[in-house]
Amino acid sequence: MENFDKDLTSIQEARNLAKKGHQASLELATFSQEKIDAILKAMSVAGEEHAVELAKLAVEDTGFGNVPDKTYKNHAASTLLYEQIKDEKTVGIIKKDPELKTMDVAQPIGLVMGIVPSTNPTSTVIFKSMIALKSRNAIVFAPHPAAAKCTFRAAEIMNDAAKAAGAPDNVVTCVSTTTMGSTNELMHSKEVGLIIATGGPGMVKAAYSSGKPAIGVGAGNSPSYIERSADVKDAVAKIIASKSFDYGTICASEQSIICESCNEAEVVSELEKQGGYFMSEAETEAVCKLLFKNGGHAMDAKFVGRSPQVISQAAGFTVPDSIKILIGRQKGVGEGNPLSYEKLTSVLAFYVVEDWQEACQLSIDLLQNGIGHTMNLHTNREDIVLKFAAKPASRILVNTGGSQGGTGISTGLPISFTLGCGTLGGSSVSENVSPKHLLNIKKVAYGLKDVTTLVQDDKSFNHPELKSQVKQCLNDHKCDHTVEKATKNMSDKDLELLTELVRKTLSEMKA
Repeated sequence: MENFDKDLTSIQEARNLAKKGHQASLELATFSQEKIDAILKAMSVAGEEHAVELAKLAVEDTGFGNVPDKTYKNHAASTLLYEQIKDEKTVGIIKKDPELKTMDVAQPIGLVMGIVPSTNPTSTVIFKSMIALKSRNAIVFAPHPAAAKCTFRAAEIMNDAAKAAGAPDNVVTCVSTTTMGSTNELMHSKEVGLIIATGGPGMVKAAYSSGKPAIGVGAGNSPSYIERSADVKDAVAKIIASKSFDYGTICASEQSIICESCNEAEVVSELEKQGGYFMSEAETEAVCKLLFKNGGHAMDAKFVGRSPQVISQAAGFTVPDSIKILIGRQKGVGEGNPLSYEKLTSVLAFYVVEDWQEACQLSIDLLQNGIGHTMNLHTNREDIVLKFAAKPASRILVNTGGSQGGTGISTGLPISFTLGCGTLGGSSVSENVSPKHLLNIKKVAYGLKDVTTLVQDDKSFNHPELKSQVKQCLNDHKCDHTVEKATKNMSDKDLELLTELVRKTLSEMKA
C-alpha cells in the first residue's frame, strides 16, 4: 500500500470529516426541541461519566494541570452547563413580542469548527460539543498537537453519546492526524459555517483571517485588586483557590495582586498563611528566565500549568509541599517586569499602591497585555466597583476567584470555556460564549404602519420646501389620490415645471 505524507493524509481526513459533519448538520437541523434536549442530556451524562478518564488523559498528553481540577472542569462543562442551558429555546420560534408584532426564529449555522487549546482540551471539547448540539449544529474539532489524544477521545465520547440518543453519526468529530495543514483545511472548508477559536493568539488570528465568520478569544492578564475595604482573609483565600486551580491554566485566572500600602502587611501575612511563597529578587529572576523564552513575553510550554514545587526546583530552589503559589514583587509593567505578562501557571506578580486611583491606572496598564479579557476586584464599596467597571475588561469579577468566576462556575455568568474579549481584545464577542452565539436569529416582523399614507400620517415630518408634487401621471394615467391631495394647492406653472422635470429625468434613466 502506498504511503502518504502525514500532512497530505491529515488534509484528506479534514476534508472527509467536513463533508460528514455537514451532512450530519443537515439532518440535525430538522430535529425538534424535545429531541435536541434529549441528546443534550445524554451528552451531559457521558461527559460526567468519563470526567476522570478524560482528566487523566489530558494530564498525560500535555503535562499541564492536575487530575482533580481537570475532572471538575469536565464536570462544569457537562453537568453544570447542562443544568444552565437545558431549558433554553433554540428551535423554531424562540421569542415573541406581541406589541411590536415580531418573532425571533432560531436557525442553526450548520457545521462549526472548534479549535481546542492544550491548556483545557477535554473540558473545551465537552463544552463546545454541548453548545453546538443545543443549537442544532454539528462540530468538527482541530486539536492542539500536544493534546491530540485526549481531544480525540473526548470528541469520540460526545459523538457516541449523541448518536445513542438519536443524533446522526458524525455530529461530533475530531481530526486524528493533527497538522497545521488539516487545521488550515478545515478553516477554509466550504462546509464549515463558523469557527470557534480557543487557543494561542496566532491560531485565533488565523481563524479571523480565514474569510469565515469566527469567534475568537484573546489572551488574559487579569489583575486582582484588594481594595482597603475588602475582607483580606476572604480575598486571599479566593485568589489562592483560583490561581492554584489546575495550576493556573484558565485564562481568566489572576495574573497579579494589587494591594494598598495600608493593607499590605495584612495581605502579605494572609498570603503566607494560606500557601503563598514570596520569592526573593534572585529567585524571581530565576523563575522569570524559566517561564519566558529568551527574555520575551511568551511562556515556555514546559512550565505552563505546573506546580510551584516543579517550577521552584527547576529554578534552583525548593519550597514546601504546602506552598500553592509563587509570588514575585514587580516595580512596573512591561520591559524589566516580566511577571507583568500572562502566566498560565502557579506564579503571581505582586504590586503595592497608595490608593484606588493608583490601582486604577496600574490595572489599565496591566490589562494592555490582556486587553478586553478579565479583571478581579475585592472590595465592600459599591462606588469602587462602579469605577472599575469602566476598565478595559469584558468581565469585572467582584469578590470571587478569577478562574471560577470568569467561567461562570462561581458567578451568574454563562458557564463557558470560551471567553470573549470584545473588540478591544480583537474578538467579535465580549460575552461568555453560549448556545445563542451559534444561532442565526431570523426576524419575522408584521407591518405596524400603512406605507401608502406613511408620509402624510407622520406628524413629525414637516418640510414645506418639498411641497412640489406631480398632479398628473405620465401617459394620461389617473393620478394617485395621495398625489392629488398633495398637489391640489400648487400653481399651474409649478406643476408644469415639475412635470417637465420628471419627464426629463425618466428619459435620462431610460437612456
